[in-house]
Amino acid sequence: MPNTARSTRLRAILAPAFDNWASRAYLAAVAASLGVFLYAVYVSSDAGFAGIWPTMTTAPLGIVALLVTPEADSSLGWLSTPLFTAGTALAGLANATLLGLFARKFSPSRTPDPA
Repeated sequence: MPNTARSTRLRAILAPAFDNWASRAYLAAVAASLGVFLYAVYVSSDAGFAGIWPTMTTAPLGIVALLVTPEADSSLGWLSTPLFTAGTALAGLANATLLGLFARKFSPSRTPDPA
């Protein structure tokens, strides 16, 4: 049963990222910026500054994702886009969780859940 305890704990940690409209809207903005980024990199002929939108959407944690991606000229250049996308998505999830915690703290009080 350790997996259920781990699953319950993970759900409790990530619940603020999904239980209010501010966090959901933020996650939608992150998903849209990542979608535009992936379209620009894989479909469009000119990626240009496509990485700036996910980085700015998920700042300040998104900047860490930008720093850990390998350079395109290195032997791990193929890993650059997937690693940046995953790091930015995780940064967006962490920011949404923090936003949800702030929304819980500063929203009008509601009845606590019995669980």
